[in-house]
Amino acid sequence: MKFLYAAAALLSLSVCLPATSIGQTSPPAVGATAQLTAKIVAIDYDNRIVTLQDAQGNVSTIKAGAGVTRFAALKVGDTVTFQYAESIAYAIAPAGTAPAPQSTPMVTRAPGDKPGGTISQTVSAQVTIQAIDAAAPSITVKTADGHVITMLVNNPANLSGLKVGDVVQITYTQALMITVQ
Repeated sequence: MKFLYAAAALLSLSVCLPATSIGQTSPPAVGATAQLTAKIVAIDYDNRIVTLQDAQGNVSTIKAGAGVTRFAALKVGDTVTFQYAESIAYAIAPAGTAPAPQSTPMVTRAPGDKPGGTISQTVSAQVTIQAIDAAAPSITVKTADGHVITMLVNNPANLSGLKVGDVVQITYTQALMITVQ
């Protein structure tokens, strides 16, 4: 969920949440998303601070940066939903291969009266293959920092010649969508 917080920061939200707060679900499985939903329980409009509470009663505070447009439209009682997805692996190359160019995070603001939008980026990392499912097709990898990620593979031919234990360069897409209702 590290990207969830990085992406929120890129949307000009300074998130001060530990990795286990506000109803966080597990990292996404193949083709799924992780979702975090909370109600706004307090707003400090002068300092642009929003206090969120999830269904379990966990409370966290977020400072909205100047880039968050329509901040004044937020109201106590609004529901904020964060949807995160780590999606399709579209390039797998031998370790030591020059990584695919990483994209600059792209922000698309949602239409309407309330703040919201989507941020996405392409990420490239050196990983160790933990499992391969040619039928799905999907691949499970372990990152250098120990995270295990399972993702769909765009082209099954990318799995050809790979085996568990191989260290490869993998390129995939991450995205975060924030909606306020």
